[in-house]
Amino acid sequence: MESAVISSISPFFIVGDVNRTVTFYGDLGFKVTFQEPASNPFFAILVRDGAMLFVKAVGVPALPNPIRHLDARWDAFVSTPDPDALARVYAGHGIAFSAPLRDTHDGLRGFEIVDPDGHVLFFGRPR
Repeated sequence: MESAVISSISPFFIVGDVNRTVTFYGDLGFKVTFQEPASNPFFAILVRDGAMLFVKAVGVPALPNPIRHLDARWDAFVSTPDPDALARVYAGHGIAFSAPLRDTHDGLRGFEIVDPDGHVLFFGRPR
């Protein structure tokens, strides 16, 4: 029997300014693999390791999950096998955490970072 496989899923964020967003995620180690147009882009694809993020400016404000509903805090779960090591790297580069490295009440270990448009990313793993 043939196996149907899904290899990944990538968030797609509406942002206010693609250049600002690319700079922010660049500080987190993401690289631009595509942007349109080449200067002053309205769309970009960012990649780090196995994670991919799509961002697009469409002329309307971003509506991150926490703005729409306080109980839906995260816009993306970024899986990392060693959140402690990643937190040390980011802290060493002066990246601000919106929630510190911790064990959560729902069985995860990780930390949160908020991007310039208010999207909340949780970097972590199950405990």
